[in-house]
Amino acid sequence: MRDLDTQTTFHSASDRMLRAFIGRLTLGISPVALAQAYQDWVLHMAMSPGLQWELSQKTFRKLAQLAVYASRSALDPKTEPYVKPLPGDNRFRDPEWQSWPFNLYYQSFLLGQQWWHTATTALRGPSRHHKNMTWFMAKQLLDFGSPSNFPWSNPVILKRTQEQGGMNLLRGLQNWMEDMERQIANERPAGAEQYQVGKNIAITPGKVVYRNRLIELLQYEPSTPQVQAEPVLIVPAWIMKYYILDLSPHNSMVKYLVDHGHTVFMISWKNPQAEDHDLGMEEYLRLGLGDALNAVSAIVPERRIHSVGYCLGGTLLAIMAAAMGRDNDLRLQSMTLFAAQTDFSEAGELRLFIDESQLSFLEDIMWDKGYLDTTQMAGAFQLLRSYDLIWSRMVSEYLLGDRAPMNDLMAWNSDATRMPYKMHKEYLRRLFLNNALANGCYRVGDRPVALSHIRVPIFAVATEQDHVAPWHSVHKLLLQADSEVTFLLTNGGHNAGVVNEPGHPHRHYRISVTHDGAGYLDPEAWLERTPIQEGSWWPAWHDWLSQQSSGPSAPPPLGNPERGYVPLENAPGTYVLQP
Repeated sequence: MRDLDTQTTFHSASDRMLRAFIGRLTLGISPVALAQAYQDWVLHMAMSPGLQWELSQKTFRKLAQLAVYASRSALDPKTEPYVKPLPGDNRFRDPEWQSWPFNLYYQSFLLGQQWWHTATTALRGPSRHHKNMTWFMAKQLLDFGSPSNFPWSNPVILKRTQEQGGMNLLRGLQNWMEDMERQIANERPAGAEQYQVGKNIAITPGKVVYRNRLIELLQYEPSTPQVQAEPVLIVPAWIMKYYILDLSPHNSMVKYLVDHGHTVFMISWKNPQAEDHDLGMEEYLRLGLGDALNAVSAIVPERRIHSVGYCLGGTLLAIMAAAMGRDNDLRLQSMTLFAAQTDFSEAGELRLFIDESQLSFLEDIMWDKGYLDTTQMAGAFQLLRSYDLIWSRMVSEYLLGDRAPMNDLMAWNSDATRMPYKMHKEYLRRLFLNNALANGCYRVGDRPVALSHIRVPIFAVATEQDHVAPWHSVHKLLLQADSEVTFLLTNGGHNAGVVNEPGHPHRHYRISVTHDGAGYLDPEAWLERTPIQEGSWWPAWHDWLSQQSSGPSAPPPLGNPERGYVPLENAPGTYVLQP
């Protein structure tokens, strides 16, 4: 029996090692999951002669439209195009694309894109998940073959090359060589070295007042004579380093809060190594958020806490707040969520990578190393927005020779983190795959929690162009919570919409309050009825925090040595500096 167990373990390990090897080549995407989706689509298409006939007719109609447009545009260059790019697709916005034959190139591409969208999504029979995956695969191939990606079919590149005598291509080659050298040396992108944590970013004064195996807790020094009595505890996502909320002084949310009279604490997560593979969701709740709450309560005693969670940190905070409500733990004064999901049934394009085949594949990749590497996470996010994050960048930097100037947010984005095996496996299975939190079956301790257990006021922020936490998904909190919810929708994406300091140009938001017992308003109706307000949403949130507070008081000391919270070192601490 022992020999059989040993043999089974050996065979299982062999299977996992093979999948881990394949995963490093496919950026963590399961080829089996893709094959299943493609097979589902092909077999149903084979049994749909009516749709095949309709698609063939569509082909002839589009070719006829293209022929008519070609003849008209040859006579009149100002002829209105038949097809316009989708919102946000800026590949063909330059006027050079309206000249012959480049107008035919991009019109053919857009017509083909329309055809493939119909072919992959209009078919009856395949699961919704497989339809989305098939369209995703088709779109990757379409984006790869876009006429904007090649110098001979992109008039902007041809014009630049002619004007500069090919020097743009020489600069592009130099950019490519520099990027390859940095990638081989495992260095950050060009220009990121201008932004150094603790020197010109993440420089808001503070102390590390607590450290354990998983977190460092930062407490920031007050900058006003008095502060709001209730402190603010911020829980960033462990997929990102905390200083996205403490970038440069002009766009640091931490500095903004401190300068407006708040006592601010921040969790800085450790970047896990192979030996941290056994850290799970329970440890992130207990050692992470639980220990941080205990420390804040000891340093600012007899005061409730304004809790703030960003992305995955917001999901973790919602779980903790539900458990505290269930157990009659009254330490929270309010809860704020930034781009955080509590219902994962419509979790956007990330759900393309969430099924049993994909998760088992990811688990084997993480099992091999003990954590999910940054390359796998970055690869998945890049594929979701391949036009924005891959092809447009290649065209700009390698063919046009334009190197985008580095800024603090871009430098932060390149400072990636890892995720331990156990935690990421549990997170994906419990929340993404099984949607346990929204279904009221996520267990904390020995009992499940429900979002209706949360009894404190909630401020929920969503962003309009969020590909990680789509705002329609964030809006589902209004269906689940029984307490008062202030819902705010701002323009921008998952990061730029949150780092949205006053004075930032071209910013706006919508905001409304839903009281306990009010009727539900669906996202589109909410959008239509809620007016736009210009500017940053930070002042509106600050006003809300002030309204939820009990008034000003003297600033608390940094740490509390008598209760075991001795200041250890200056912010930003050591965990954030771990590569």
